[in-house]
Amino acid sequence: MSNKSKMSNEDRSSITRGALIRAARHLFLEKGYAEASTPELVRAAGVTRGALYHHFDDKKSVFRAVVEQELSEVAETIRQSTIAPATAMTALNSGTRAYLDAMQVPGRAQLLLVEGPAALGVQCMKQLNDASAGQTLRTGLEAAMASGEIRTLPLSALTALLDAAFDRAALEIAGGASLEDISTTLNALLDGLTARDQRER
Repeated sequence: MSNKSKMSNEDRSSITRGALIRAARHLFLEKGYAEASTPELVRAAGVTRGALYHHFDDKKSVFRAVVEQELSEVAETIRQSTIAPATAMTALNSGTRAYLDAMQVPGRAQLLLVEGPAALGVQCMKQLNDASAGQTLRTGLEAAMASGEIRTLPLSALTALLDAAFDRAALEIAGGASLEDISTTLNALLDGLTARDQRER
């Protein structure tokens, strides 16, 4: 098999997988994970049942792929917002706003914060988040502690609590709360972590 043919097969496979993930995202939002069926997914994606099971083991694995893609996009938005920041605190504040902006993509909060825990379980969602979007928060907090910009606290506990606050904030915004009010309040929470000597400057 030539490299050209091999790449062509890889491209076709990627296109099919992408079509399934896009169709699944729409279907899971429209009907919810529990009510969505694989026959509906196959029809919506315009592929065969065999193609579905070539790429995914079952409905849950398709949903996991949707979640991983959403989390990857959130993490990338945060990373782009924190390139070459003036200080670690600047990066944290920029990253906070970037997270809130990223979570405003229609359906994203529902998929990641409501359907995700119900379908995959809270622990699985935590592991997926920790490996992507959640890691950006942990890295930012670690850098701020290392630079002395915020107080030294147990990193895992602080990351978990702030991550929960950010998720709640995203749900509040999805429910109609003011983005500016939520963003201002989250930044105030972060500022409250500032080391004493930083506050006195």
